[in-house]
Amino acid sequence: MVISRAGILVPGATGVLGTALALRLHEQKAAVAVAGRDREGLARVSRACGDAPARAFDAYDLEQCARTVTWAAGELGGLDAVVVCVGVAAFGPAESVNDAVAEHLFTVNTLAPLAFLRAALPVVKPGGVIAAITGVVADAPSAGMADYSASKAALAAWLRGVRREQRASGVAVLEIRLPHMETGFAGRAVLGTPPVLAAGLPVAEAVDAIVAALSAGARLVKPGRETPLDVER
Repeated sequence: MVISRAGILVPGATGVLGTALALRLHEQKAAVAVAGRDREGLARVSRACGDAPARAFDAYDLEQCARTVTWAAGELGGLDAVVVCVGVAAFGPAESVNDAVAEHLFTVNTLAPLAFLRAALPVVKPGGVIAAITGVVADAPSAGMADYSASKAALAAWLRGVRREQRASGVAVLEIRLPHMETGFAGRAVLGTPPVLAAGLPVAEAVDAIVAALSAGARLVKPGRETPLDVER
């Protein structure tokens, strides 16, 4: 996918990582549409991206998530990519996580991204990309993060299954499996206190890897052995 000629929807564009990604895509001449929960933040991101089309959504309204894809395709004259950057964390032993918190985690981390991406499948052009951020916990669940890990693992499993389904379509399915990032994400958890963590990966490095993966039609961004992040095709 050529970024400078692409129409790209970024749900979660009001978060730290989503904002940085939307700005980078705009800088590289992509036509960007932004979506998020924070209306004031959404307006700021839209202005910074050259008055990009902007739409608010509630992750609990799955039909609204799906309609946002249709809206973006109309605003941009088609879609080449949808990159879902929504997510929320929770910490604590499993017995401390009540059903309401678990439902919130799975709605925001799993069902809402699926609603966006499922709606994108028949819309994104051949050669395009659907993508979502999971996390290292999707493959390595951590103590004190069982429900959070499970919600991300469910999203990762869906992406892997859909990738197999889409082999003949020309649409790439990208999992963005990030380590701990310097975004303040853990500090905004809906429950519990995060463990003491080492310094996280700078946002700019993650954005570099995501843009490279989108350009290459890659299947995975993950922590590397010799570099902070590897892009696997």
